[in-house]
This record gives sequence, C-alpha cells and structure tokens, in this order.
Amino acid sequence: MERFPQTNIHPEAKIGENVIIEPFTTIYKDVVIGNGTWIGPNVTIFDGAKIGENCKIFPGAVISAVPQDLKFDNEYTTTEIGDNTIIRECATIHRGTSDRMKTKVGNNCLIMGYVHIGHDSFIGNNCILANYVGISGHNVIEDFVIIEGKVGTQQFIRIGAHSFIAGATLVRKNVPPFVRAAREPIAYAGINAVGLRRRGFSDEKIKNIEDIYRNLYVMNNTVGAGVKAIEEMPDSIEKKQVLEFIALSDKGIIKGPI
Repeated sequence: MERFPQTNIHPEAKIGENVIIEPFTTIYKDVVIGNGTWIGPNVTIFDGAKIGENCKIFPGAVISAVPQDLKFDNEYTTTEIGDNTIIRECATIHRGTSDRMKTKVGNNCLIMGYVHIGHDSFIGNNCILANYVGISGHNVIEDFVIIEGKVGTQQFIRIGAHSFIAGATLVRKNVPPFVRAAREPIAYAGINAVGLRRRGFSDEKIKNIEDIYRNLYVMNNTVGAGVKAIEEMPDSIEKKQVLEFIALSDKGIIKGPI
C-alpha cells in the first residue's frame, strides 16, 4: 500500500496490495479495500464499506455514511462496491438500514460527480449514472442501465436491465427492461436499440423486443391487455424477462408514449 503521511487510516482497516491512498483521506476501522484500488485526496470512507479491486474513488467522495433515514437505529449495515468501479468527485453512497442491511454498487460501474445513492439501493453491473443523479432509498437498478444527468428517482423504484433514462427525468414508476424513458411525467420513448446493438444483441432480438413493447404500449390501451398480447407471442428470453418485471411491479410501470 502507498499512503501519504497526511492520511488518516485506522490501523485495523483491511487494505489490499498495490492500493494508493492520497493525502487528506480518512478511512475508518471497519473498511475493506481491494487490491489495486486508487483512493484520491479528501475522500471519506466510513465503517461498513467493502470496496472491490481496481476501483478509482475521486476527491470529495463519501462512502458508507449513515443513512438519511429517521428510522435508522445504528444497526450494523454495509456499503458494497464491486470491482473496476469508478466513483467521481463528491459522490455520496450511504450504507443500508434494517430493510436490506446494505447498499450495493456492482462491477464496472461509472458513478459520476455529485451522484447520490441512497440507503438500501442496489445498483447492478456495468451501469452509468451521470452527474447529479439522485437515487433515493430502496431502489433497484438492474445491469447495463444508463441514467443521464439530473435524474431523480422516488423510493422503492426498479429500473430494468439495458434501459436508458433521459436527462432531468423524474422517475416515479418502474421502468421495464430494454426501453428508453423520458419526458414529464415519465413515459416510454421507444426501445434502447443503440445500447442493445452496442452490447451485441442481434437484429432479430431487437425486432422481438420492439414487437413486445408495441403490444404493450402501442396496440393496447391498458397494461393488462398488453400483457395478454405479449403472452401470446412466441417464447423468448426477452419476453420472459419483460413479463416477470411487470409481474413484480406492484406499484405499476411507466405509461406509454404521450
């Protein structure tokens, strides 16, 4: 480990090999930092943080602070950051409460400047959260989600895999997988075809996803009717994924095109 004399690192913190910790950073006792991670200056990492390998954490970031939840009773909870994740300037990630006992950010994520990730939220792998995104408590952001800047989410929101949320959108309903969502109030704005192609989805799969959402949002007036139409389509992994997501969304999903 390379550390500078101006750092404040608790002697019982578990620091891996080839870790660099820049000046004026504070690391508390119950912290684990994986091999090859770089911690920039003026970072604060509180108790309960478990940070993976080859991460980069930029100045001003605060990891594993106690949650902003008046029900929190100092129970032991954690914040888990996966491997190869980048956390940019002044991002804040709070540890969990008794609801899920942890807050989690997956592997290969980019958390840009001034992002806030609230307690008990789970961020999947390969996600990008752009500047000033605010993720409230108890959210689930699935894999390969991109959220543009200044997006805010309500508590207990789920955003499906491979979806894209346009900048300055307020997310008050669940966002199904593979879609683009935008406008106020938030609505379906097509499928995320560009992102899917970048991730190797074939033209056939993309066409199938387009047909699924055409049945859900264009050809039918209600979600219930759209689900019945999807159920009659040929079986596919994407069909199963969309139907399972809708079934889990007891508080509803975003509306169709406005």
